[in-house]
Amino acid sequence: MQHFIAISLVVFLTSSMIAQVSPDKQMVMDLLESRKAEFADLAFQIWDYAELGYMEEKSTAALQERLRTEGFQVEAGVAGLPTGFVASYGQGEPVIAFISEFDALPGVSQEAVPYRQERPGNNNGHACGHHLFGTGSAAAAIAAKEWLRRSGKQGTLRIYGTPAEEGGAGKVYMVREGLFDDVDVVLSWHAGDRNNVTARSCLAIVSVKFRFYGESAHAAGFPERGRSALDGVEAMNHMVNLMREHVSDKSRIHYVITHGGLAPNVVPAFAEVYYFVRHPDMREVKAIFERLVNAAEGAALGTQTRMDYEITGGAFNVLPNETLARVYHDNLVKVGGVEYDSIELAFAREIMKTYPTGTSVPEDAARVLPLEVSEQAGNYSTDAGDVSWVAPYISLRGATWTPGTASHSWQAVATGGTSIGIKGMLVAAKTMAMSAIDLINNPDIVRQAQDELIRRRGADFRYEALLGDRKPALDYMKK
Repeated sequence: MQHFIAISLVVFLTSSMIAQVSPDKQMVMDLLESRKAEFADLAFQIWDYAELGYMEEKSTAALQERLRTEGFQVEAGVAGLPTGFVASYGQGEPVIAFISEFDALPGVSQEAVPYRQERPGNNNGHACGHHLFGTGSAAAAIAAKEWLRRSGKQGTLRIYGTPAEEGGAGKVYMVREGLFDDVDVVLSWHAGDRNNVTARSCLAIVSVKFRFYGESAHAAGFPERGRSALDGVEAMNHMVNLMREHVSDKSRIHYVITHGGLAPNVVPAFAEVYYFVRHPDMREVKAIFERLVNAAEGAALGTQTRMDYEITGGAFNVLPNETLARVYHDNLVKVGGVEYDSIELAFAREIMKTYPTGTSVPEDAARVLPLEVSEQAGNYSTDAGDVSWVAPYISLRGATWTPGTASHSWQAVATGGTSIGIKGMLVAAKTMAMSAIDLINNPDIVRQAQDELIRRRGADFRYEALLGDRKPALDYMKK
């Protein structure tokens, strides 16, 4: 597996941009650029591992080792998560947290080439760019640490290694254990096909597996003795599909039958269906989930089977923070977007030929989009939602993929394994490190962000995880 790391043929920042950047911020930008190859190696290492949620043993070990080498104190295995960690540097306030993810997705194996080619020996792939996410956040914290050391300022930097974002809700368990209770601000980012900052929410989510248990029998010889667990699943699904007419327009309900039996001539004694429920308001998610449970109980009663269920994950909608969004956006503009060299441009053109006909490609990777402040929720979910309700939280998108690339696609895996992904990662890392400097130098911004958090969530808010008191579902990605 060969990754190409091309040398940029363009100047990343114009002289006018450089003039607008303070010496402190220029220092962290220069540091990150000078160590580009080192951080690229780490990101590509995690890209190669492509480990699924709660199984990211090599990925988390690589990140932890890098952070220890940089002088961070690392606590591993936090909140009952074997691959979770918290790394800290400095002391006192403010406490600035960086989110780091590193889990891959199943079924999207892909080489770093602009055509469909699976990797032998690994069915997984970083189709959401978490290898860049995890490394970029660590790089940002390392650069901010170096500035903090040189400046003599007071403050604490933390990197939260958060496993299993893809359905495993790793951050929720960390929030539930109080690991974010003393954090003043949380800085995050994500891989994407553009450079932008938004102050908007997303969809709250609950994921749950409904399991039905019946009686096996010969489907032709003794059908009267059988009680089909699959009938229970199908009866439940039918009722839920009828229910779709009677939920709000913004609701989302998806399911897959994960086990429906092994042979047509054997009445299935066991069947399982896996549901996601989403809505911009977590209270509506709870209400729809309760209706799903009622449908499952009714299905079990009607088919004379037994049912139980397991909540595998659950996350709040993101609570926007416009105060932090403006800080992030200002720094992102100073950093600028991603400029392709000739090799990268050729790769991008080939990738774009593989998009479905009619794909909209509205922007280029070199541009930073205007700040978006919106009351409309994005159609995605993230376990960072819970984090945003206990500490002021902000995220950005960096153009790690060619414009128009869909997340969770083989094109995202391919581009994320090239220097295009690294350039987008560094855009995010520089923005995060520069924003950390602003927050440490300007306590008023931190206070304003915290005031906005309290105003949006309500002064009487008390955190209660949507997944209840269950232990982490460490085997949710295992077959």
